[in-house]
Amino acid sequence: MKVKEIMTQTAVCCTPGTNLGQAVELMWVHNCGMLPVIGPDRELSGIITDRDICIAVGTRNRLAGELTVGEVAARDVLTCSAEDDVQDALRAMASRQVRRLPVVDKRGTPIGILSVDDIVMHGGVNKWTAASSVPSEEIIGSLKQLYGQKYPIVQTKAAVA
Repeated sequence: MKVKEIMTQTAVCCTPGTNLGQAVELMWVHNCGMLPVIGPDRELSGIITDRDICIAVGTRNRLAGELTVGEVAARDVLTCSAEDDVQDALRAMASRQVRRLPVVDKRGTPIGILSVDDIVMHGGVNKWTAASSVPSEEIIGSLKQLYGQKYPIVQTKAAVA
């Protein structure tokens, strides 16, 4: 099965100059947790997630309206193409521990989003008839890898109020 068959067909995007408050509003209105960041040429230059925004606002002692997406966005972005096989995309997501991939055209312009949710909703036994169907076991194995512990747990004492 191809990515184009299950991806979200539109990608709500922002620019590096978008402030974090505006980015949050876009995420809220469009019910998404990640925005592709595009430059003047409409090519992908990064991504920003709801988590990135929370951490930036919580650690920089600045209001969301004072911070821009360009200050916070990740620039090392894993992408896929609409013609890619879903299994290959899932494996890439699991190995890099990312839950969403911007789907880009040949010029690098975002044309959609592939999320783990899309894969789970379309996966499983007898759900896909294409030769490249993803078995439930592979989805579960990839999810375990994806959601695996990224960082060691550090034991700290809780703050006493």
